[in-house]
Amino acid sequence: MHRSTVMVLLCVLFATVLYGETLSQPARKKMRSEQQKPKDDRVYLIHSDQLFFERWKNNDAQVLRGHVEFEHDGARLLCDSANFFEASNSFEAFGNVRMYQGDTLSLVSDYGYYDGNEQLMQALQNVVLKHRETTLYTDSLYFDRIWNMGYFMEGGKMVDKTTTLVSDWGEYHTDTKMAIFYYDVQMRDNDFLLTTDSLYYDTNLKLAHIVGPSDIHSGTSHIYSELGYYNTDLEQGRLLNRSVIDNEGKLLVGDSIWYDGQTGVSEAFFNVVYNDTVNKNMLTGNYGYYDDLTGYAMCTDSAMTIDYSQPDSLFMHADTFKVFTFNKETDSIYRVIHAYNKVRAYRIDMQAVCDSLVYVQKDSCMTLYKDPIVWNNNQQLLGEKIEVYMNDSVVDRAHVINQAFSIEDLHGKDMYNQVSSKEMFAFFEKGHIREGRAVDNVRVVYYPIDESDSSYIGMVAMETSEMRMFLNGQQLERIWTPKSEGVVYPMTQIPPSKRYLEGFAWFDYIRPVSKQDIFVWRGKKAGTELKVQKRREAPLQKLSLPTENSEATEVADEKETE
Repeated sequence: MHRSTVMVLLCVLFATVLYGETLSQPARKKMRSEQQKPKDDRVYLIHSDQLFFERWKNNDAQVLRGHVEFEHDGARLLCDSANFFEASNSFEAFGNVRMYQGDTLSLVSDYGYYDGNEQLMQALQNVVLKHRETTLYTDSLYFDRIWNMGYFMEGGKMVDKTTTLVSDWGEYHTDTKMAIFYYDVQMRDNDFLLTTDSLYYDTNLKLAHIVGPSDIHSGTSHIYSELGYYNTDLEQGRLLNRSVIDNEGKLLVGDSIWYDGQTGVSEAFFNVVYNDTVNKNMLTGNYGYYDDLTGYAMCTDSAMTIDYSQPDSLFMHADTFKVFTFNKETDSIYRVIHAYNKVRAYRIDMQAVCDSLVYVQKDSCMTLYKDPIVWNNNQQLLGEKIEVYMNDSVVDRAHVINQAFSIEDLHGKDMYNQVSSKEMFAFFEKGHIREGRAVDNVRVVYYPIDESDSSYIGMVAMETSEMRMFLNGQQLERIWTPKSEGVVYPMTQIPPSKRYLEGFAWFDYIRPVSKQDIFVWRGKKAGTELKVQKRREAPLQKLSLPTENSEATEVADEKETE
């Protein structure tokens, strides 16, 4: 066989293996003709009741009158009359201008100019663009069919279900269903109003993307955000970049905030600040939760509350703060605040620690639980439970319940005035203790002072059933007790065993020393914790009923008798 023939056969065999089969000559010609066939971009005139030329009047345009219809690349364009410029593949449309693209997009206006080469439609006066559930109203619109985009520059309004957006400049993409608005943008949805200069709105997902300084008004709430999004269908939003929610003087700030308008739930994350400018208190942390329907709130992770209603602010830290609201829709509304696990509080003149704390707004009572300790200047107060009653953010009275112990440090001289009892009461006037009471099993260690030279006379050890102390500022005026027993020891003859009452402990190493120190937990040393004393219960008499065991005992007794 000739070498060239062998080569041809090998080429045919290779093509058969590679492509499965060889193409016939007619098929190859058809493919080539399809590849080389140019795309038809001409605008076709489908119908017109009248057609005539006025070359000297209409610039070589074909003048069309009555039920004019064009077709171009899958789009139908209709109007009452038109000037058709066949050479430039364009036309002017007048009266009842309509463009349809498939069954999902329509464009209506009073005037239109269509450029077939650029596939660009310019619509003027009473323009309405409809795409599925979205409708755009304007007086001047350019619609680019190549980029599937309509844009306006002289004001427009877009309606999407219950959402309405207006702006000076905007564009709408029919392929991605994304709308972009600039300059004096307003977005309304039910009682929701957003104003901004830049907004992206995804009509498919119903997401409004905030990309610039924006103000949102919803009911009594005002939101400021520069970055975030809001779902108009689900009424859910996520705000970023330290957005601010203001609800009648109550400000919420966070690195990011999640809001659900249907459930009324808000969540804030990282560097959260809640500031009640009306009641002058603040709550900070790294996570916050609020339910507007129930009034429940929670803050945790480096949580701290600040009361700045007084000249000196009070700082308090706990692992978790919770707020419960009762009678929310009535005039008798009040809140209960829970702070728990490792509570520490600091103010210049007062400090406190405890395991947990409850504040009831209804009676302005704050209760400290489990090893509570309160310091005021050089005084320390502790017990099993401490109740503090407030009056206009100022302490009105305090009640120490069970194992009450009051200690006053006499300026670091290893001498302490001490009072222990079952219960203690303190009554305040203008922020200072006016009267103190110790009730039941009162024991006292006290160092009286000689008023002539301010020296200590000695030490008094006393026991009584009740004691009242009356003070003027920081000065003790008088002490009242019923029948009591006591001993006065001169300063040089004080027995070491009498210097301290049973259970004495000075917890200066636990005491918060600054507002930053409230985040550093220091517990009591082992063995110094209060042991809850079990209260005596009245013995209950019980009537015994016959049982199987008692019957067996009676039988055994009878046998022994026999």
